[in-house]
Amino acid sequence: MVGLGEALQAHLDSGATTLCRCWLVTRRDDVVYGFTDHDMDLTFDGVTFAAGTGLTAKGLAQSTGLSVDNSEALGALSSTMVRESDIDAGRFDSAEVTAWLVNWADISQRQLLFRGTLGEIRRSGGAFEAELRGLTEALNQPQGRVFQKPCTAVLGGQGCGSDTTQPGYSAEVAVTRSDSDVFGFDVMSGYAQSWFTHGRLTVLSGAAAGLWSAIKRDDSDTEGRKITLWQPIRGDVAVGDLVRLTAGCDKTMTQCRLKFNNLLNFQGFPDIPGEDWMASVPRATGGNIGGSLR
Repeated sequence: MVGLGEALQAHLDSGATTLCRCWLVTRRDDVVYGFTDHDMDLTFDGVTFAAGTGLTAKGLAQSTGLSVDNSEALGALSSTMVRESDIDAGRFDSAEVTAWLVNWADISQRQLLFRGTLGEIRRSGGAFEAELRGLTEALNQPQGRVFQKPCTAVLGGQGCGSDTTQPGYSAEVAVTRSDSDVFGFDVMSGYAQSWFTHGRLTVLSGAAAGLWSAIKRDDSDTEGRKITLWQPIRGDVAVGDLVRLTAGCDKTMTQCRLKFNNLLNFQGFPDIPGEDWMASVPRATGGNIGGSLR
């Protein structure tokens, strides 16, 4: 191994080793899990790595250059550590993973083996199998800017700069009706029809706390307000649970200016010619003054 500490290298050279592997999993909601394939718990860097969790790992394939490092972790689903309901809810999606080779007899002797994220997770028969993706996986993502008429920024994100926490742009309300991807609420005065269309619903309490989904439609009916999501919340949302509704943006320059007063940060190109412009030809009659040919 390259870059091993002198003490750990000497331990490996001795021929009689006391080695194990430890994994640190940090979910996007900052919940931390520690696992080890040793038969006793180990603690370092303020984290306890639990034994008896059934977590093991296949061989790690690493290479120089920009090739993607990959491995797989195998483990048992349990009520105290990794639960199937949490996997179903997406709580482990893209979680950060760090793996060490550790001398369990002297935990100061350890070597970082892998750092990356969880990829695809498959589960069956009370067990799960998770793909581990290295740091170079990020280089597989599309880069660069897209030139299009609608705004490319995420509402409230770095490119947008709009503060959706200001009064009037979000509401915390209790669910009065819950049906998969459709939720009902009491009448919400002060929020115009379709105010939350293209916005975001975030669950604040209950079994699905921390999960969210994009809003497809914001309607009113005889019972109050009705919110329809693009995809169901991947958890159980019960009547009485508290959610936050965030105002939506249709990515047009008009809504950016009038609804959010944020035109200076508009990231679209409203005057870019469309595809029909490429096929346009001069007209035999009328004025050809450089304007629209339609």
